[in-house]
Amino acid sequence: MPRVIVGMSGGVDSAVAAYLLKASGYDVIGVTLKIWESNNGVSSRCCEIDDAAAAAAAIGIPYYAVNAMSEFRKNVTEPFVNDYIKGITPNPCVECNRYVKWDCMLKAAEVYGAEYIATGHYASIVKLPNGRYTVTQAEAKNKDQTYMVYKLTQEQLKRTLMPLGKLTKEEVRKIARAVGIEVADKPDSQEICFVTDGHYSEYIEDNYEGEVPGEGNFVDEEGNVLGKHKGITHYTVGQRKGLGIAMGHPVYVKCIDVEKNEVVLSDEASIMSDVIYTRDNNFMSIPGIDDGQKVRARVKIRYHHPGAPATLERADDERIRIVFDEPVKAATPGQSAVFYDEEARVIGGGRII
Repeated sequence: MPRVIVGMSGGVDSAVAAYLLKASGYDVIGVTLKIWESNNGVSSRCCEIDDAAAAAAAIGIPYYAVNAMSEFRKNVTEPFVNDYIKGITPNPCVECNRYVKWDCMLKAAEVYGAEYIATGHYASIVKLPNGRYTVTQAEAKNKDQTYMVYKLTQEQLKRTLMPLGKLTKEEVRKIARAVGIEVADKPDSQEICFVTDGHYSEYIEDNYEGEVPGEGNFVDEEGNVLGKHKGITHYTVGQRKGLGIAMGHPVYVKCIDVEKNEVVLSDEASIMSDVIYTRDNNFMSIPGIDDGQKVRARVKIRYHHPGAPATLERADDERIRIVFDEPVKAATPGQSAVFYDEEARVIGGGRII
């Protein structure tokens, strides 16, 4: 059986992925990418080396830690901070998967002579009759992570294994308990891995090299001043809670005007869209969309969005136009729109602009 590098975060999912591959006969090596560390030495939930090393020992596989902090800073944390300064809400996990985790793990595979890499994502990789690779949604829809890996390239997919696609979280925990993996009942991480206290605005203030935009005005769509905001990095399009302003009726962030340092508030109807555009598109199941071609899809505009029926078409060389059958709520610039076919396979996706 081939050798495989398993990316081990220190959590139960990646540990069980490693165990299942070893049980299937693969020559397994565990690797943790050390991607981030706080100023006081706290590691990201994606690279808890002690837990990962203990899991590897319990499984009985070789284990190594690999420093990927410079790659993570360049491709994830610096763009994350800069996007918020520009009034954009980024998707750091998507960028990390494409440009850090998979790139660095494939480099490790070359070093250790491995044919494949593997992860504990809840998704399955399939090769289609047209010869292309894509990911299909997990059996456990509530854990599905295909949204987060839509940017992977064909070469990356070709060399990747995802053994958890047919399992539920409880089944994974049950396997871990049965084989003595200590992190069997470790809670899932809910926050951005490098924002350990959940306050991303403070992370931006601590890590932006320039001056973070300060207080400004909340305004309505006509430009009338409604009150003061704390700074544009505290808000995202579609936000309703935590605005710190009482209007007597529900209001939402419609858009962020960086030039004027204003946050525009309006009603729910104002954040509904029947047409959106994406750029930085990546296609999986098909090579792309040609001029004049129309592709039907179910489109997710955020991780927990159930998806909505739409038609995809090419707007120009860089952009895809997405026309929804019914308007969707709060399509947020910087987030990803991911396209699925009728069999829950990823067609592709792009960054909402």
